[in-house]
Amino acid sequence: MRRRKRRTFEELLLENKKELMSNEEFLNQLEEKLEERFRQK
Repeated sequence: MRRRKRRTFEELLLENKKELMSNEEFLNQLEEKLEERFRQK
C-alpha cells in the first residue's frame, strides 16, 4: 500500500475553506426554499 502524501497546514486550510463555502451555499439554498414555502402559506 502506498502511503498518502502528508498534507501541509495550508493545504488542509484550503480544503476546509472550500468545504465551508459549499456548506454555506447549501444552507443558503435551504433557507431560500424555507422562506419561499413560508411565504406561500
